[in-house]
Amino acid sequence: MRNLLIFITKYNAFFLFLIFEISSLLIYIKYNSFQKATFISSTNKVTGSLFAQVSQFKGYLSLKEVNDSLALENAKLRGLVKSSFYVDTVEKHKVVDTVYKQQYTYIVAKVINNSTNRRSNYITINRGSKDGIEKEMGVICGTGVVGLVVDVTEHLAIVQSVLNKNTRFSAMLADTKEIGSFVWGVDLDPKKGLLIDIQNNAQPKVGEGVITSGYSLFPTGVPLGKITNLHAKGGGLLLNVEVALSVDFSKLEYVYVVNNKFAKEQAGLEAVKSKNE
Repeated sequence: MRNLLIFITKYNAFFLFLIFEISSLLIYIKYNSFQKATFISSTNKVTGSLFAQVSQFKGYLSLKEVNDSLALENAKLRGLVKSSFYVDTVEKHKVVDTVYKQQYTYIVAKVINNSTNRRSNYITINRGSKDGIEKEMGVICGTGVVGLVVDVTEHLAIVQSVLNKNTRFSAMLADTKEIGSFVWGVDLDPKKGLLIDIQNNAQPKVGEGVITSGYSLFPTGVPLGKITNLHAKGGGLLLNVEVALSVDFSKLEYVYVVNNKFAKEQAGLEAVKSKNE
């Protein structure tokens, strides 16, 4: 306290100058309309800029909540699109009674670990058995197919990425509906895949889309990518089609786990059929 008093006493002339200067400025602004308007306008600009910066900072802090909300909303909307339903049609006396029934539902999850530079890549998501996740469920994102659930705990799940040597999905050409098998390429390129064993007479074209066929765990029409090259096999009756992947696996944040309500029923029926054969 003593030092503060000494400091004030030593520089009292300076402090008196500041007081008089500020007082004169206030009087000058208060009693001159032009200067008053200019001062208010400048003050509004400064405070407006500060408020904008504060609002932007608050918005940045809330991005996680916004993204979570949007991902959940997208999952609900995906469950409403036509490809998530099957049609139960009964025709009697030329009267068609069509009823749409839900076949696919979606569980939103956040990616918490991901690899893209190995021969067998896996993705960890923050949803598990308590959220309804089970093995053999397909996984997609906003731009296409991501992979297949291969292991589940109560709170987490492991997804076998499309970028995996064991990946194989039923897929088809978007235009001709020619069926083939989609696999990852052999050159470890995280941006390329292969649609193999396509009939040569299907005449696939560079730039044509490759989508899910509906014969696997995914609804029909989920993108896998677009054709970039054609490779003949053996005698030339079959083609392997090089595909530029629609999903950028290095930027995955949110995914949707596909719950096919008929998957178990179909698997059980097909298992019985195989056993009888």
